[in-house]
Amino acid sequence: MALHLSLLLLLLLLVYRISAVGYVSVQTGGSITFPCSYDQYYINHVKYWCQGLGWDVCSYVVRTDHPKSSGKTSISDDINKRIFTVTMTDLVSRDYGNYRCVVEINGGTDIMIQWFYLSVTPGTPELYVEQQEVTGVEGGSVTVCCYYSNSGDMKWCRMGGDCVSVFSGTLNGTSVTLMRTSDAINRKVLTVTMSGLKMENTDWYWCRVGELEMPVHITVSQQTATQLEVKSTITVSQQTATQRTSKMTSTTQDPTPQQPSASPTAEPVQTDNTSQGAEGNMEEVHQRSIDVKVLLISLGMLVVVTAGILVTWKMWRMPKDNKAKDQTTNNSVDPFPEADDDVTYSTVILQHKTQLKGQTKVKLFH
Repeated sequence: MALHLSLLLLLLLLVYRISAVGYVSVQTGGSITFPCSYDQYYINHVKYWCQGLGWDVCSYVVRTDHPKSSGKTSISDDINKRIFTVTMTDLVSRDYGNYRCVVEINGGTDIMIQWFYLSVTPGTPELYVEQQEVTGVEGGSVTVCCYYSNSGDMKWCRMGGDCVSVFSGTLNGTSVTLMRTSDAINRKVLTVTMSGLKMENTDWYWCRVGELEMPVHITVSQQTATQLEVKSTITVSQQTATQRTSKMTSTTQDPTPQQPSASPTAEPVQTDNTSQGAEGNMEEVHQRSIDVKVLLISLGMLVVVTAGILVTWKMWRMPKDNKAKDQTTNNSVDPFPEADDDVTYSTVILQHKTQLKGQTKVKLFH
């Protein structure tokens, strides 16, 4: 009976291990970081990364008790978070295969924490992210874009924790939304947004589509004094704008003086209608904008019509003014009507009986 129970537990463990395989696809020349979490009892144990399908053929690649890098692979152990990570760079096709995260047990059987199958493809991977490290600030939000070409269930999971597999949900009190879209170059995208971040949200997460998955690390930091000041300024500005909008809306919707009310809920009711007031104010502003445009167009047309009338009157008056001017010119008196006639000069000699007094030239007009 005990033997049968042991065999059953071993079979269940084997099935669990096989089902826990993570299939990861990376493009040739790219890099990937694998996270491996372990129990607090193994903090002081050696951890290693090996390649191979079985224990007898799983050869060491890197270990935490040796130089922590070997060629293109490096390992680091964070005992505070109980996670060790393995980074592989400059991947080529021969790097594909089965890899394991293992905790070494002195005098006993080593414990496999995680089993990965790495696929290295010359083309675009079936599931990938543009960056595995994403940062955010406390109270803010982060967005992760998972590009995929395969099919299957879509999930966003915290390593060793729960998953969100519908359009929205929560992980450790943080809101999570999933959205499937396509980008400008027709790549299918699973957009994951985490809002209301907390410091404890710093961890590794998995973007999963079908049997493929991609690890993503999210780091949440505290807001700096500058960020807090900017946020406070924005909040105050928004509150001021909301108050002005509420006041304008209240004035527009109820032009008659409000009677004093003894109800203690009068103030909250006005506050609750802020969103409706904002919409009404926007409509009012839009209507005022239309009225201003109509007024400006009307004034412009009035100016054009007035200018046309003045030009027409001027053209109508011009012939009459010219005619009156001609008549005035013709009726004027010429003081020398025959000024253009020929002039003849004659010499007149005046003589006395006794002597010639002088000669005088006289101008005679004919």
